[in-house]
Amino acid sequence: MTLRHMKIFVAVFKHSNITKAAKELHLAQPSVSVAIKELEEYYGVRLFERIGRRIFPSECGKEFFDYALHIVSLFEDMEKKIKNWNQSGVLRVGTSITIGTHMLPLLIQQYQLQYPELKIEAFISRSSDIEQKIQDNSIDIGLIETRPEHTEIHSVPFMEDTMCAIVSCSHPLAGQKSTTLSQLAEFPFLMREKGSAGRELLDACFSLLQLSVSPIWESASTQAIVKGVAGGIGVAVLPYLLVERDIQQNVVKMLPLKPPLQRELNIIYHKSKYLTPNMNTFISLCKNYGKEG
Repeated sequence: MTLRHMKIFVAVFKHSNITKAAKELHLAQPSVSVAIKELEEYYGVRLFERIGRRIFPSECGKEFFDYALHIVSLFEDMEKKIKNWNQSGVLRVGTSITIGTHMLPLLIQQYQLQYPELKIEAFISRSSDIEQKIQDNSIDIGLIETRPEHTEIHSVPFMEDTMCAIVSCSHPLAGQKSTTLSQLAEFPFLMREKGSAGRELLDACFSLLQLSVSPIWESASTQAIVKGVAGGIGVAVLPYLLVERDIQQNVVKMLPLKPPLQRELNIIYHKSKYLTPNMNTFISLCKNYGKEG
């Protein structure tokens, strides 16, 4: 089997459509169909199920895709690296919202002092989205607030992040030196949206304590939650990194949690990913940032 077969298979898998794959690859539709048939005959398996005019990957096809994608990606990485050996390249980084907001700008600034000609493309979203981008090889390195769920993704802890409770400065709990999740659960709660790393951690903690907490306010915006808390609508638990400035400016009052609620921030990349010297430098910068933090 050739690299051409792999590229064709990856395109067909992504589009679930022969015609669209042929258009992307600038090939005739019959050539694409023949290549898929050759793959299936060579390995003696069915890679796609054909139902009417649509095709769907078989379980074997899904497994084959992981190999084919990284064979193609590794070849493209090699092509890019060798052809542009003495020219600037691109580093594709994805981060969760907390890390992207408070760490990534400084990391990029430090990185470009060493590699001023290298272009950095950044993608900031939920941790689960970053994992998917790693799976698809859409980004090279990810920085997330959770441990990856996919076994194909390698993770390296680089920093600890503390979750803290925030209340309004006039709140009944504001005079305390610390609080517990059980105490907080007695008040209206403002939370991040479902699927965010902080929300998943908080929901898990409440579940372990057998506490049923339904937020009166859910938002993807940390600032919306902070303003709601400052206005006396309720209480919240958020990463300290996200609310540090609001605490210092007395917009809200911070209460350390007892026992402390901490989580590891992780560097992630695909186990099959070839790490270039540029990527290893960025990983080292992240680790040093965590040590200094």
